Amino acid sequence: MLSSLIIFGTRPEAIKMAPLVKAFKSQPEIFNTKVCITAQHREMLDQVLDFFEIIPDYDLNLMKPNQNLYSLTADIITELKPVLEDFKPDYVYVHGDTTTTMAASIAAFYSGAKVCHIEAGLRTFNKFSPFPEEINRSITGRVSDLHFAPTETSRANLLKENIHPDQILVTGNTVIDALNYSVKKVTSPAFEDKEVNTLKEIIEPDKQLILVTGHRRENHGEGFINICNALKEIAKSSLNYQIIYPVHLNPNVQKPVYELLKGLDNVHLIAPLSYPAFVWLMNESKLIITDSGGVQEEAPSLGKPVLVMRNTTERPEAVKAGTVKLVGTDKNKIIAEALNLMKNKEQYEKMCKLHNPYGDGKACERIVDFIKKLQ
Repeated sequence: MLSSLIIFGTRPEAIKMAPLVKAFKSQPEIFNTKVCITAQHREMLDQVLDFFEIIPDYDLNLMKPNQNLYSLTADIITELKPVLEDFKPDYVYVHGDTTTTMAASIAAFYSGAKVCHIEAGLRTFNKFSPFPEEINRSITGRVSDLHFAPTETSRANLLKENIHPDQILVTGNTVIDALNYSVKKVTSPAFEDKEVNTLKEIIEPDKQLILVTGHRRENHGEGFINICNALKEIAKSSLNYQIIYPVHLNPNVQKPVYELLKGLDNVHLIAPLSYPAFVWLMNESKLIITDSGGVQEEAPSLGKPVLVMRNTTERPEAVKAGTVKLVGTDKNKIIAEALNLMKNKEQYEKMCKLHNPYGDGKACERIVDFIKKLQ
C-alpha cells in the first residue's frame, strides 16, 4: 500500500487539492492517504474544508498575527519534520506556488519522500511578478520528482528546465474538478448558505452583475488607485450594471477601495466570501474583472469573460484561447475593454463560448491512475 501525504495551507490550495484528497481516499485498498494543513490561512481554509467535508489528520495551525515570509517558511519546515517522521509517506503532494508549497517541498525532500507537484510548470520568468509565487513554484519544481502539469504550455516550461519527460504528466487543472463539484452543490435546491442568501438580498435583479476581485502585491499603491478609478468610471457610465467587490482584508487594498468606491449606488463593497458563496456569485455574474490566478481558470468553464488586472500571467493559455484578456492596471484600458464587452453583444458571446484550456474535470483521476501504475 502506498502512503500519500497531501499538504496545503491556503484557501486556493485547499480548493484545488480537495478533489485530489477525495480521489485518493476513494481507493483505501491501494492508498493510505492523510492530509496535513499548515493553516497559512486559517478561517478561509476551514470554510473550504467544511464545504468539501475534509478532516485533516495533521493541523499545524501556523497562522500568526503580523506573519512574515521569513518566519512562516522556517515554521513550516520545522513543524513538518515530526509529521513526516510519524507518517513516513512514500509520496508528498503539494500544490502550486504558496509559501506552504515551497517550504513543504523542501521538508519532504529532506525526509526522503518523493515530492509530487500539482499545477507544475507555471512560469512568468519574472521573479518579482508574482512575488513571491514565481520563486516558490520554481524552487518546488527543482526538488519535485513528479510534475503534474495543467497544460502543454506548462509541460514545455518544465522540459526547458531539463525535467525528464517521464516525470511530467499533463492532467488539466484540478480546479475544474473542484468547480464542477461545487457548482452542482451550490445550485442544488437543497443547498442553504447564509452568505448566498445575503448576496441574493444585495443583488438588484434588474441590473447585470460585474464581479471584481483584487489582492496582488504588485498592484498595491498606484495600481489599485488606477483600478479603483477605472471601476468608478465604469459604474458611473453604466447604471444598468452593478459591481460586486468582495474586498481583500489587506490594508493596502482596503484603503484605496473604500476611499474611491464607497458611496456609489451601483457598487457593493462586501467582505471576502467563502468559497461556495464565491462560486455561486461567479455563476451569477456577466463579467469578471480580477487579478486572481484561480479565477482565470474557473470562469471560462462557467462561460464568463475575464479581464485580468495584471501585466503578465503564468496562465498564457487562457490569453491565447481568448477566454481572458490582460488589461494590467491601466485605467483607460480597463474601462475600454469592460465597456466593449458590456456593449458589444457579438464580442461578448464569442468570448463566452470559447473552449476552456484548463481541462475537463478529470485531472485528479489522471493523477491517481498515474501513481497506481508506479507500484
